[in-house]
Amino acid sequence: MTKANKCIVVLSGGPDSTVVAYWAKKQGYKVHALTFKYGQIAEKEAKCANLVAGRLDIPIKITDLRSLKEVFAGVTALCDKNIELTPTFTQPMIVPFRNAIFLSVAVAYAISIGATEVFYGAQGSDDRFYPDCRKEFYKSFENTARLGTGVEIRIEAPFSNLQKSEVLNIGKQLGVPFELTWSCYRNEEKHCGRCESCMNRKNAFKEAKIDDPTEYID
Repeated sequence: MTKANKCIVVLSGGPDSTVVAYWAKKQGYKVHALTFKYGQIAEKEAKCANLVAGRLDIPIKITDLRSLKEVFAGVTALCDKNIELTPTFTQPMIVPFRNAIFLSVAVAYAISIGATEVFYGAQGSDDRFYPDCRKEFYKSFENTARLGTGVEIRIEAPFSNLQKSEVLNIGKQLGVPFELTWSCYRNEEKHCGRCESCMNRKNAFKEAKIDDPTEYID
Protein backbone atom coordinates (compact mmCIF):
# COMPACT_ATOMS: atom_id res chain seq x y z
CA MET A 1 0.00 0.00 0.00
CA THR A 2 1.02 3.62 -0.50
CA LYS A 3 1.31 6.14 2.29
CA ALA A 4 -2.03 7.59 1.21
CA ASN A 5 -3.67 4.35 2.29
CA LYS A 6 -2.64 4.79 5.91
CA CYS A 7 -5.02 6.14 8.52
CA ILE A 8 -5.02 6.72 12.26
CA VAL A 9 -7.94 5.42 14.32
CA VAL A 10 -8.30 6.79 17.83
CA LEU A 11 -9.20 3.51 19.50
CA SER A 12 -10.55 3.85 23.03
CA GLY A 13 -11.36 0.18 23.49
CA GLY A 14 -15.09 0.96 23.40
CA PRO A 15 -17.58 -0.38 20.87
CA ASP A 16 -17.93 2.79 18.80
CA SER A 17 -14.23 3.27 18.04
CA THR A 18 -13.83 -0.48 17.56
CA VAL A 19 -16.48 -0.42 14.84
CA VAL A 20 -14.60 2.49 13.23
CA ALA A 21 -11.37 0.45 13.25
CA TYR A 22 -13.10 -2.55 11.64
CA TRP A 23 -14.79 -0.27 9.13
CA ALA A 24 -11.51 1.43 8.20
CA LYS A 25 -9.77 -1.89 7.62
CA LYS A 26 -12.72 -3.07 5.52
CA GLN A 27 -12.35 0.11 3.44
CA GLY A 28 -8.81 -0.95 2.59
CA TYR A 29 -6.86 1.37 4.86
CA LYS A 30 -3.66 0.36 6.55
CA VAL A 31 -4.93 1.14 10.04
CA HIS A 32 -2.70 2.44 12.82
CA ALA A 33 -4.48 2.48 16.17
CA LEU A 34 -3.81 5.06 18.85
CA THR A 35 -5.11 4.89 22.40
CA PHE A 36 -4.51 6.90 25.55
CA LYS A 37 -3.97 6.54 29.25
CA TYR A 38 -5.11 9.95 30.46
CA GLY A 39 -5.66 9.24 34.12
CA GLN A 40 -9.05 7.63 33.64
CA ILE A 41 -10.36 5.31 36.33
CA ALA A 42 -11.23 2.72 33.68
CA GLU A 43 -7.68 1.55 33.00
CA LYS A 44 -9.15 -1.48 31.22
CA GLU A 45 -9.92 0.73 28.23
CA ALA A 46 -6.32 0.58 27.04
CA LYS A 47 -6.12 -3.16 27.65
CA CYS A 48 -9.24 -3.72 25.58
CA ALA A 49 -7.96 -1.45 22.82
CA ASN A 50 -4.83 -3.57 22.72
CA LEU A 51 -6.92 -6.75 22.46
CA VAL A 52 -8.97 -5.28 19.61
CA ALA A 53 -5.83 -4.24 17.76
CA GLY A 54 -4.47 -7.74 18.18
CA ARG A 55 -7.64 -9.27 16.78
CA LEU A 56 -7.49 -6.88 13.80
CA ASP A 57 -3.75 -7.49 13.39
CA ILE A 58 -2.98 -3.76 13.30
CA PRO A 59 -0.24 -1.79 15.11
CA ILE A 60 -1.24 0.20 18.16
CA LYS A 61 0.46 2.94 20.14
CA ILE A 62 -0.62 3.39 23.74
CA THR A 63 0.19 6.97 24.68
CA ASP A 64 0.80 7.80 28.33
CA LEU A 65 -0.87 11.08 29.29
CA ARG A 66 -1.65 10.07 32.86
CA SER A 67 -0.35 13.35 34.22
CA LEU A 68 -3.59 14.87 32.86
CA LYS A 69 -5.29 13.34 35.89
CA GLU A 70 -3.99 16.34 37.82
CA VAL A 71 -5.67 18.68 35.31
CA PHE A 72 -8.98 16.82 35.43
CA ALA A 73 -9.10 16.32 39.21
CA GLY A 74 -12.24 17.80 40.70
CA VAL A 75 -13.76 18.21 37.25
CA THR A 76 -14.72 14.82 35.83
CA ALA A 77 -16.00 11.63 37.41
CA LEU A 78 -14.04 9.63 34.83
CA CYS A 79 -10.77 10.59 36.50
CA ASP A 80 -11.75 11.50 40.07
CA LYS A 81 -13.18 8.81 42.33
CA ASN A 82 -14.51 11.48 44.67
CA ILE A 83 -17.08 12.54 42.07
CA GLU A 84 -20.21 10.44 41.81
CA LEU A 85 -20.72 8.24 38.76
CA THR A 86 -24.41 8.58 37.95
CA PRO A 87 -26.63 6.30 35.82
CA THR A 88 -27.71 9.24 33.65
CA PHE A 89 -25.76 12.06 32.07
CA THR A 90 -24.45 14.79 34.35
CA GLN A 91 -21.88 17.50 33.65
CA PRO A 92 -19.03 15.65 35.44
CA MET A 93 -19.25 12.96 32.74
CA ILE A 94 -17.46 15.36 30.41
CA VAL A 95 -13.66 15.24 30.25
CA PRO A 96 -12.90 18.80 29.12
CA PHE A 97 -11.62 19.03 25.55
CA ARG A 98 -10.59 15.36 25.62
CA ASN A 99 -11.16 14.66 21.94
CA ALA A 100 -9.20 17.75 20.98
CA ILE A 101 -6.25 16.48 23.00
CA PHE A 102 -6.49 13.03 21.43
CA LEU A 103 -6.93 14.37 17.91
CA SER A 104 -3.91 16.65 18.33
CA VAL A 105 -1.73 13.66 19.10
CA ALA A 106 -3.38 11.67 16.30
CA VAL A 107 -2.60 14.42 13.79
CA ALA A 108 1.04 14.51 14.90
CA TYR A 109 1.22 10.71 14.61
CA ALA A 110 -0.39 10.84 11.17
CA ILE A 111 2.20 13.32 9.95
CA SER A 112 5.02 11.19 11.34
CA ILE A 113 3.97 8.09 9.37
CA GLY A 114 2.67 9.79 6.24
CA ALA A 115 -1.05 9.24 6.90
CA THR A 116 -3.54 11.88 5.81
CA GLU A 117 -6.70 10.65 7.52
CA VAL A 118 -7.70 10.44 11.17
CA PHE A 119 -10.86 8.68 12.30
CA TYR A 120 -12.52 8.60 15.71
CA GLY A 121 -15.65 7.05 17.16
CA ALA A 122 -17.97 9.97 17.88
CA GLN A 123 -21.57 9.07 17.02
CA GLY A 124 -24.95 10.73 17.02
CA SER A 125 -26.06 9.58 20.46
CA ASP A 126 -23.21 11.61 21.96
CA ASP A 127 -23.95 14.73 19.94
CA ARG A 128 -26.45 16.14 22.41
CA PHE A 129 -24.16 16.14 25.42
CA TYR A 130 -20.56 16.22 24.21
CA PRO A 131 -19.43 19.26 22.16
CA ASP A 132 -16.23 17.56 20.98
CA CYS A 133 -18.26 14.79 19.35
CA ARG A 134 -20.09 17.16 17.01
CA LYS A 135 -19.32 17.52 13.32
CA GLU A 136 -18.87 21.28 13.55
CA PHE A 137 -16.14 20.65 16.15
CA TYR A 138 -14.13 18.06 14.28
CA LYS A 139 -14.40 19.86 10.94
CA SER A 140 -13.18 23.04 12.62
CA PHE A 141 -10.38 21.01 14.15
CA GLU A 142 -9.57 19.59 10.73
CA ASN A 143 -9.07 23.12 9.43
CA THR A 144 -6.83 23.92 12.40
CA ALA A 145 -4.78 20.78 11.75
CA ARG A 146 -4.31 21.78 8.12
CA LEU A 147 -3.22 25.27 9.10
CA GLY A 148 -0.84 23.88 11.70
CA THR A 149 0.77 21.24 9.50
CA GLY A 150 0.48 22.45 5.91
CA VAL A 151 -0.96 19.03 5.08
CA GLU A 152 -4.46 18.41 3.70
CA ILE A 153 -5.24 16.03 6.53
CA ARG A 154 -8.81 14.79 6.94
CA ILE A 155 -10.51 14.23 10.30
CA GLU A 156 -13.73 12.25 10.31
CA ALA A 157 -16.13 10.52 12.66
CA PRO A 158 -17.62 8.14 10.06
CA PHE A 159 -20.74 7.41 12.14
CA SER A 160 -21.45 10.85 13.57
CA ASN A 161 -24.87 10.89 11.88
CA LEU A 162 -25.91 7.53 13.36
CA GLN A 163 -27.26 6.48 16.73
CA LYS A 164 -25.24 4.09 18.89
CA SER A 165 -27.60 1.19 18.14
CA GLU A 166 -27.08 1.74 14.41
CA VAL A 167 -23.31 1.69 14.90
CA LEU A 168 -23.63 -1.61 16.75
CA ASN A 169 -25.56 -3.10 13.84
CA ILE A 170 -22.81 -2.04 11.45
CA GLY A 171 -20.34 -3.65 13.82
CA LYS A 172 -22.29 -6.89 13.79
CA GLN A 173 -22.13 -6.94 10.00
CA LEU A 174 -18.36 -6.37 10.17
CA GLY A 175 -17.85 -9.15 12.71
CA VAL A 176 -16.76 -6.88 15.55
CA PRO A 177 -15.94 -8.86 18.73
CA PHE A 178 -17.98 -6.72 21.11
CA GLU A 179 -17.02 -9.01 23.99
CA LEU A 180 -13.50 -7.53 23.79
CA THR A 181 -14.71 -3.94 24.14
CA TRP A 182 -15.07 -1.87 27.30
CA SER A 183 -17.57 0.88 28.11
CA CYS A 184 -17.71 1.04 31.90
CA TYR A 185 -16.38 4.10 33.71
CA ARG A 186 -15.30 1.87 36.59
CA ASN A 187 -12.43 -0.61 36.50
CA GLU A 188 -13.96 -3.82 37.81
CA GLU A 189 -13.51 -7.31 36.35
CA LYS A 190 -16.92 -6.92 34.72
CA HIS A 191 -18.95 -3.92 33.56
CA CYS A 192 -20.70 -2.43 36.59
CA GLY A 193 -24.01 -2.14 34.74
CA ARG A 194 -24.91 0.99 36.72
CA CYS A 195 -22.90 3.93 35.36
CA GLU A 196 -24.15 6.12 32.53
CA SER A 197 -21.88 4.47 29.98
CA CYS A 198 -23.00 0.97 30.94
CA MET A 199 -26.63 2.06 30.74
CA ASN A 200 -26.01 3.48 27.26
CA ARG A 201 -24.35 0.25 26.21
CA LYS A 202 -27.24 -1.88 27.51
CA ASN A 203 -29.86 0.30 25.86
CA ALA A 204 -28.02 0.40 22.53
CA PHE A 205 -27.80 -3.38 22.30
CA LYS A 206 -31.51 -3.63 23.10
CA GLU A 207 -32.39 -1.03 20.47
CA ALA A 208 -30.15 -2.76 17.94
CA LYS A 209 -31.91 -6.06 18.70
CA ILE A 210 -28.66 -7.97 18.79
CA ASP A 211 -27.23 -10.14 21.55
CA ASP A 212 -25.25 -8.27 24.18
CA PRO A 213 -22.17 -10.36 25.07
CA THR A 214 -21.23 -8.04 27.93
CA GLU A 215 -20.92 -9.38 31.47
CA TYR A 216 -22.46 -6.91 33.92
CA ILE A 217 -22.27 -6.94 37.70
CA ASP A 218 -25.79 -5.47 37.88
